[in-house]
Amino acid sequence: MATAFAERERSKRGLEDDVRIRTGGTDPANSVHDVVLTAMNEVGADLSDRQPREITPEGIETSDIVITMGCSADGICPATWRGDARDWELTDPHGRSLAAVRELRDEIRTRVEALFDELEAQAGT
Repeated sequence: MATAFAERERSKRGLEDDVRIRTGGTDPANSVHDVVLTAMNEVGADLSDRQPREITPEGIETSDIVITMGCSADGICPATWRGDARDWELTDPHGRSLAAVRELRDEIRTRVEALFDELEAQAGT
C-alpha cells in the first residue's frame, strides 16, 4: 500500500527524477492479501500485478530513508548504513477485516503524503 501511494505522490508532484522507491518486507507474504487488493481498488490503485518480495541489505544500503511498518529497522539495516530509519508501527493487514484495512490504508496514505511534504520542504521546492 505504501509503495502505491508513494508512486502516486511522486508522479503527482513531478518527482520522478528525484525520488526512487524500493519496496520489500522482512518476511513477505506469498501474494498481496485479497483484503488489501479490495481496499486499494476502492481508491483506484490496482495491486493485482504486484508481488511481495524481501528487502535486501543492498537495497537498504543505497537508500536515504527506510520506512518499516511495524518492526525496528535495526535488524534489517546494515551496520554501516547512515540513513534515516523510521518505524511507522502499523499493524499487518493479514487476517484483518476490510474495515480495519481501510483504516490502515488511510493511515498509510496520510503518512506517505506527509513524508513527501517533508521531503519537498527539505529540498526547498
